[in-house]
Amino acid sequence: MGGVGERLPLDLESAKNTARLGNNQSQPNPCSAPSRVQIQPLNGWSSPLLIVLLCLSSAALSGCSIYVVNSAATGTLVATPQTVAFGAVSVGQSASIPVSLTNPGAAPVQITQIGLAGQSFAVDEADALPVTVAPGGSYNLHVHFNPTAAGIASGQVTIKSDAATQPANVVQLTGSGMTATAPTPSVSGLTCASGAMTGLGTETCTITLSAAAPSGGFVVRLTSSTEVIALPATVMVPAGATTAAFTAIVSSVGTAQTATLTASSGSVSQTFSLQLNAAVPALTVSATSLTFGSVQVNNTAAAQSVILTSSGTAPVTVNSPLLSGAGFTVSGATFPVMLNPGQAATLSVQFDPATVGAATGQLTITSDSSSRAMAVIGLSGTGTSVPANLTALSCTSSSLTGASSDSCTVTLSNGASSGGFVVSLASSNAAVAVPTTLTVPAGANTARFTAAISSVGTAQSATLTATAGSASKTFTMQLNAAVPTLSVNATNVGFGNVEVNSEATQSVVLTSTGTAPITISAATVTGAGFTLAPVTFPLTMTSGETATLEVSFDPKIAGSANGQVTIISNSSTGNTAVIPLSGTGTPPLVELSWNAPSDPTDPIAGYNVYRAATGTSGFQMLNSPAVPETTYTDNTVRSGETYEYIVESVDQDGVESIPSNLISLTVP
Repeated sequence: MGGVGERLPLDLESAKNTARLGNNQSQPNPCSAPSRVQIQPLNGWSSPLLIVLLCLSSAALSGCSIYVVNSAATGTLVATPQTVAFGAVSVGQSASIPVSLTNPGAAPVQITQIGLAGQSFAVDEADALPVTVAPGGSYNLHVHFNPTAAGIASGQVTIKSDAATQPANVVQLTGSGMTATAPTPSVSGLTCASGAMTGLGTETCTITLSAAAPSGGFVVRLTSSTEVIALPATVMVPAGATTAAFTAIVSSVGTAQTATLTASSGSVSQTFSLQLNAAVPALTVSATSLTFGSVQVNNTAAAQSVILTSSGTAPVTVNSPLLSGAGFTVSGATFPVMLNPGQAATLSVQFDPATVGAATGQLTITSDSSSRAMAVIGLSGTGTSVPANLTALSCTSSSLTGASSDSCTVTLSNGASSGGFVVSLASSNAAVAVPTTLTVPAGANTARFTAAISSVGTAQSATLTATAGSASKTFTMQLNAAVPTLSVNATNVGFGNVEVNSEATQSVVLTSTGTAPITISAATVTGAGFTLAPVTFPLTMTSGETATLEVSFDPKIAGSANGQVTIISNSSTGNTAVIPLSGTGTPPLVELSWNAPSDPTDPIAGYNVYRAATGTSGFQMLNSPAVPETTYTDNTVRSGETYEYIVESVDQDGVESIPSNLISLTVP
């Protein structure tokens, strides 16, 4: 097998159902004259063959096709016509002629490739390949000729297929490009964007030619019937174009009039009439009065609009409006403002009375309007008192534990009227007591009361309700049970080794971690050598408060010792807390140290330590062999005894020096 994109050679010598003419002799022209055609079997193939001659002649198409059909089931492809003559076609124009690929054989034919040669020619339907043509069926191509220059052009279309008798068909293409004669253009039209203009402005106009301008362009002359309209003297239509635009500049006129614009070239001219109108500023105001009705004091009524419209034919300038009257305000455009014809500006007028009673005012608008230079809009409204309403109920804390109190507040929408404002109070839980009523003083909009909370055994909620007329407000409190709890920072206290008759001290921290105060009624200690620093009981601690117990160990004899601290309280975790104590009494000892000789003449090998009980002269050596260091620990002493010590250095031969100074001490 060949690889991708590789063309496989066709083994013509081994192909069956394929016939050829003579001994490679050329085909005669079937359109010239009938001729005898000798058919020679291929490789001994002796099946009868059928020769088919097809000729076509017309003004646009001409050509003949000959094909050989094996009487066995074979496919054959016939291109009709084989010569496509397009004749003369104008440059830039396109002509199209169909080519039919017909299979008159008895088996399908697959078209695998359609090739095209020759400039200015194109073929479509070639992008769907490969395509299969059924027996008796056909496949149509469309060949196009689009000359880009004058002159004769030729080309060909090559059709490749698996047809047994003709693996390739060639269709010859001919045509001639012809240069068209361009018509002479003339001015065929003159138009402008608008048929009427008011005041100063510009107008865009367009010249139209009957045909495209030649190379070098086409010049058109312009004139106006009035000096009010300024035009360019000429307009150049670019080569190949049929239109060109220009701008007419229009000046203001005092009275309405008509202007005629003329575009001409040679003896041909076109005109356009433009109506010129005088520009007159005018202002229309949408209202002559605004009524706001009754509005509660310190409340703003819905805004009302005043629309200023430029209703003339020239821009109108509006100055800053003048406003009078307490409680009235105006907002909107930034003044002075110029409004073009048809343009509008909107003013928003509001009424916010600060006092009770009727209020009047007016809005004065001035402009350069030709019809009305000043417009006055009357304003009116009435301020009314606002009745107080209950708007809120709140308390300082929403969660309380144990017996306590909470400060609560009722709030009104505005100040209470004379005589005050009465609010009814209630509680959903008997553990929270509130006053039956509360009076908000005249002029005030808040008042406070105290809620008294009793202790509860379990967590629960209470809802406070304040009511005034149809208004009702609530506040929910979470009531938590007060629980005393004691926490101890240690589960046991170990003193380790403590020398006999020496005291060591450690601290035990007690913390109130519950939601109610904790009371410690007593704390005791047991065990030889263990003591507790004095504390005054009973001891009460609030939540988060701490107390410290000082525990000491002072052994009198050597050996291990055990004891415990017992704490009695009302803690919810247990009334009794026990802390084990431990320690070991160690015998007394004496630690000696000395300075080595500063400049010995004989190398020192070590030291001998001697001890004697005070009041005796019998020193005994404590070490053997000599001590190499300058320190020594004597752990054979007794408490309460007094001892004397001396030290002697020893050389390599065991010879001792004279004794050091004597030191005397009493063991605690």
